[in-house]
Amino acid sequence: MADSSSFQRLQHQIALVTGGSSGIGAGVAKAMAAEGATVIVNYAHSAEEAQEVVAAITEKGGKAVAIKADVSKEDEVLAMFDQIREQFQTLHILVNNSGIQQDSTFLEMTLEKWQKVIDVNLTGQFLCAREAAREFVRRGPQPDVSKATGKIICMSSVHEVIPWAGHVNYATSKGGIMQLMKSMAQELAPHKIRVNSIGPGAIKTPINHEAWETPEAAEKLLTLIPYGRIGEPQDIGDVAVWLASDEADYVTGTTIFADGGMTLYPGFADNG
Repeated sequence: MADSSSFQRLQHQIALVTGGSSGIGAGVAKAMAAEGATVIVNYAHSAEEAQEVVAAITEKGGKAVAIKADVSKEDEVLAMFDQIREQFQTLHILVNNSGIQQDSTFLEMTLEKWQKVIDVNLTGQFLCAREAAREFVRRGPQPDVSKATGKIICMSSVHEVIPWAGHVNYATSKGGIMQLMKSMAQELAPHKIRVNSIGPGAIKTPINHEAWETPEAAEKLLTLIPYGRIGEPQDIGDVAVWLASDEADYVTGTTIFADGGMTLYPGFADNG
């Protein structure tokens, strides 16, 4: 974590990371805290995991708290934002990270599995982004804190562009995030609110542990990654910090793929 005497790109800013208790969310929360942000670690189920992330941040001199809310439920999202205003007065950064997988073949997929993934991955991002944008507009610009009035970062996936058989609900949610992000960016730009997405490729997290936890699985996965390594949560945290910082002030409405080249379709490297 950055030394308190060094320049920190997100100092004096309040950042909400949904699904921040594990995986990519935890990596983003720690990275933002290292750059001076006060981080709200949102979680839906495991208070213990969320507190572990908070402890990891505070032990290194950062600032963080945990707040429980299921992002797919409007009343819980509204209550979370009320709590944020009560504790911190405002918000500067939203990282819309909460996401789940409930995999199934298309022929066997139930409406329940379809709806749950859409509710968390897509509707959850809409609800949190709407409340964040409302808060940014209510507060107005704070040029001494950030050039932008507010920053929204949507966690998408390479599967916003790569089809994924057996994961139709998940891929659909990520394709939806792409247009949600772009449409929000277009509408909110006049308010000086920047909206972007990160599209991770294969990252070592609990949600996809079966894809990399054995040498055989990892070797198979690496055939899809031209850069030759599987990503770490820190890789995504670094991108999120940059997108939230003034260094990216002219960047809005785009997805940055952090995927080791997965979206380069490596199967065509030898003429297909």
